[in-house]
Amino acid sequence: MFVLPSKQASLVCLLDDDPSVLKAASRLLDSAGWKVKPFTDPFAFLEYATTCRPRVAVIDIRMPTMNGLEVQTRLRTVSPSTRVIMLTSNDEPSVRSRAMEAGAFAFFLKSKANGDLVSGIASALSGS
Repeated sequence: MFVLPSKQASLVCLLDDDPSVLKAASRLLDSAGWKVKPFTDPFAFLEYATTCRPRVAVIDIRMPTMNGLEVQTRLRTVSPSTRVIMLTSNDEPSVRSRAMEAGAFAFFLKSKANGDLVSGIASALSGS
């Protein structure tokens, strides 16, 4: 059983260009007891991360203005301690490999993510 850290440490940033995915994921994570900060714009997320340095960020791979791998690379510069969990609707082995090699903490498919995503975030927040 995972024990949630303090409220400040339990903030999870979500980045996805699809508002319906953000809404569903926010509800899921809220029900697990975490505070959620949703973003649809990668640039707004990176600006936030520069000053707030979130412990965990869940990032969609496919977005129109900047893909998740690019966001992950830029995030490593502005907030190197943020643990990144990648989320995608299309599991491409080469993308998964690139994300993990670049330091992603975990990689989940949107269609199968609910329980795994909650467990992955709990692990990332607890440092395990």
